[in-house]
Amino acid sequence: MKRLISLGFMAFACLTMQAQSKNVVIELAKSSGVWAPRPAIETVDEKTKMKIVMWGRTEKNDWYKQSKVIKDVPTIDNLGALFPDIANLSKDLPYSPMPWRLTEENNETVLHCYLSMPADIIDSFWLTDEEGAILDKETGITYRARRTEPECYRQMFAVQAKEGSILDFKIYFPQLPETTRDIAIYGVPNWYLRGMDATILRHPENSYVVHGVINYYDSIPKFNHATLVSEAKNYNKDDFNTWAEYKNPHYIKPVKENTMAMWLTPEATYLAISTEINWNKEFFGRGEGVILIDQSGHQYKCKDVIDYPKGPMFWVQGMSGYYFAIVLVFEPLPLTLETITYIVPEGEPFKANFADWSGEVKPNLNIKELRANQKLFEYHPRVVVE
Repeated sequence: MKRLISLGFMAFACLTMQAQSKNVVIELAKSSGVWAPRPAIETVDEKTKMKIVMWGRTEKNDWYKQSKVIKDVPTIDNLGALFPDIANLSKDLPYSPMPWRLTEENNETVLHCYLSMPADIIDSFWLTDEEGAILDKETGITYRARRTEPECYRQMFAVQAKEGSILDFKIYFPQLPETTRDIAIYGVPNWYLRGMDATILRHPENSYVVHGVINYYDSIPKFNHATLVSEAKNYNKDDFNTWAEYKNPHYIKPVKENTMAMWLTPEATYLAISTEINWNKEFFGRGEGVILIDQSGHQYKCKDVIDYPKGPMFWVQGMSGYYFAIVLVFEPLPLTLETITYIVPEGEPFKANFADWSGEVKPNLNIKELRANQKLFEYHPRVVVE
């Protein structure tokens, strides 16, 4: 009897755990949304005294006619808990945000589209149809919208709910793979999701909201460490025999010289620069006085050069046509920055063949594009056929 009771308890526990796992909601991305004009009150029903507005973005839709009135849209109690940056907006503002949130629930991807009711009834509203889609920008795979809650897929409709309540329209998609990171959302025009970029985030502790869209910190990048062949001896910039020498650097596939990639972490910013070797041994100097500067004029100093000396000249062994990465470490950049300027001051003259101590300025580098270049700097050992 005790064994039967134990087995029964185990079965109940398993069922409970399964039910709980099905109810797990994983937040993938969210945005406070684009600010849309609040629709003006069109009419007031004489009998019910309900205020009616016409939704401006769909009132002239010639493809569909209004088919029904929906009164059962799910609601949420506290929009500010999900979107603190829009928690205390005045109802008198002429514009209101159109926030959205992407989650993973019950083996599906769910796009929650939140709407603050500007009146008792919204006439001529629209959610999505077969154009609703999530594009995985890495693989090119498109995940098509399956259905909506409430049921309004491919329909124009009126919405009736308490003025000021927060409606939660849901669009269901196939489950995105765990490897999906950069996406674009299409086919939800009233939320301005017509190719809106977003980043899938499964680790909220490394996130930051930029213009309502989640941004994230990178992991600290890993590079193949160059081998020190000989240390600097009584270093003298005008005597190349005193410079340190290295071999086996972090080789990369051939790319345009001086291509850059960036990694943002809470502690530091890593900037990798593609560097070409033109000889069996070539000299370089990096890092001294180099800064990043944002549009406000704030400077971020170079703190280190990974594996190599910061400032003094050094040698790197290789072969003509080899490409490797020199990685500078800067003070951390805020995740809110969109562009940055890279500045190398003019150096002190030194004696060497083909010596170059000129400065360099690369203005308004797009940080998002620099971060997308990370894959160009994966380690790629060189092969020589003789």
